[in-house]
Amino acid sequence: MIKFIMKHILILLLLTNFLFSYDKNFSYRKYIHVKKFYSSLVKETVDIALKHNMPPAAILAIASVESGYGRGYVASISGNILSLGANKNDKALPSLYLPNIKSPYKVIYNKKEIATFSKDELVWKQRPKSLKKDYRPKGIAGTTTNLDYFDYNKEAKKKANLKNIEEFCTLWISYENRFKAFNGARAFLDEQVKKHGKEILFTKKLNEEFINHIGGKKNSFNYRKTWPIKVIKVLEKTGLTKLTKDIYENKSFDEAW
Repeated sequence: MIKFIMKHILILLLLTNFLFSYDKNFSYRKYIHVKKFYSSLVKETVDIALKHNMPPAAILAIASVESGYGRGYVASISGNILSLGANKNDKALPSLYLPNIKSPYKVIYNKKEIATFSKDELVWKQRPKSLKKDYRPKGIAGTTTNLDYFDYNKEAKKKANLKNIEEFCTLWISYENRFKAFNGARAFLDEQVKKHGKEILFTKKLNEEFINHIGGKKNSFNYRKTWPIKVIKVLEKTGLTKLTKDIYENKSFDEAW
């Protein structure tokens, strides 16, 4: 009986510690999957962003929206957390025949996870081509095999995510990009850094301006008017500008969180 009570006291203490381990001004930080997503990527994202005059908080906010904090099936399979479209020489994620559970709705691609459900619990569908670049290794990229590769190769997954971020910073936000939303954003960021230094990349104002530069209009990252609003909400509710600045100032992730 004493062991049972002590066990539950320990559980309560652990839960209490977690609930008070994040800044209450940023309500999304209470979710474990949000913390997990950022903790694995934020330091390297800051380094990549600084190298290319990019706002790291905006990058992470966009990745959060596009990938569902890394949990969406397309991002999970392909490593493409920013939903970057495949160019003509890239392998794209093809049409996939996958099941989903009904409540809560979730598309499942991992064979071991699929096996845990009964036939009646699953609804199988042919999913359309994603048209997104597949960052799995050569030989399986662009195929319907080894869909769960990144589930069992965590370092490869992280490298794929970071390559995805690097390509967003260099190939998409570029003077060579023919669309004004992107080449204009490149010019805007370089001008701001030239005037104010790299520290400007950690301000909420610049991050929001960048998001509005590349979204909510025709021929942009996402044409929907609601897209920038959604991304900026994530930026605010997770405190990403503060988090990335703290990491830039050499705080550990746990200290910054």
